[in-house]
Amino acid sequence: MSNQAPYDVIFFDMDGTLLPLEVKDFLLPYYELMQAACAREGWDPHHFREALNTGIFSMYDHPTTETNETAFWRVFFDELYGGEEPSQQQKDAMRHFFEEFYEHEFNKAGEGVVPNPASARALATLAQKGYPLYLTTMPMFPYRAIEWRMKWANCDITMFDRVTTFDNSTAVKPHLAYYEENIALADVPSERILMVGNNTEDDLDCMKLDMDAYLITDYLINDNFFDVDEVKHGSMEEFATWVESLPPCTSTHALGWRDRADELRIGSEE
Repeated sequence: MSNQAPYDVIFFDMDGTLLPLEVKDFLLPYYELMQAACAREGWDPHHFREALNTGIFSMYDHPTTETNETAFWRVFFDELYGGEEPSQQQKDAMRHFFEEFYEHEFNKAGEGVVPNPASARALATLAQKGYPLYLTTMPMFPYRAIEWRMKWANCDITMFDRVTTFDNSTAVKPHLAYYEENIALADVPSERILMVGNNTEDDLDCMKLDMDAYLITDYLINDNFFDVDEVKHGSMEEFATWVESLPPCTSTHALGWRDRADELRIGSEE
């Protein structure tokens, strides 16, 4: 069809893309807040941080038969308790600690973040044109943490048909398995998907699967010295202007999934 829109679904990275924030500027207060919360519980914050990091690193390399969350807790508990199996009570208490931290403390890590109005403008334009949106951020956090970070960006997380989190994903970027999972859930040809991100490895590796990409250059990460002229690129302001030129979405097929469970599929078929 000559009048067919170029994409059926748009994938978005968060940090350095929709959220104008260097990762290091987020991680420093994050760890400080987490260690302070540990100290209030009477735990050794340094040992806790070591276990936390070990659990985080496990999400980079584990069987895709388990979620990132499952890999995290398995390795985190093993490191925290020195290889001894914690009781169910200990596991429940630790999970409750994390839930409370993300609900009441985590938001402080975003104090001082100044949102880029172009991010919300780009999302609003695409939503108005009918494009399904996926927030394909690194799935190493629970939904509540990502929800807070989108608030820092002054973006509405409910605009996204899928948000990749540690409990609904089985791989992380730049593993192709991460993109393969999300392409499968979008249920459209990979070449009909646009990935918007700022990292030439984590975000542009999707092009190996024939996805298209737009590189946001405001907080560009280019550790592999990629030639940015080989891909569409520009500031978030330029991207927001560019999407205004896109025609309305012509696909009614890409529905989006909030997680990997069939019964939680959302979209026009419900």
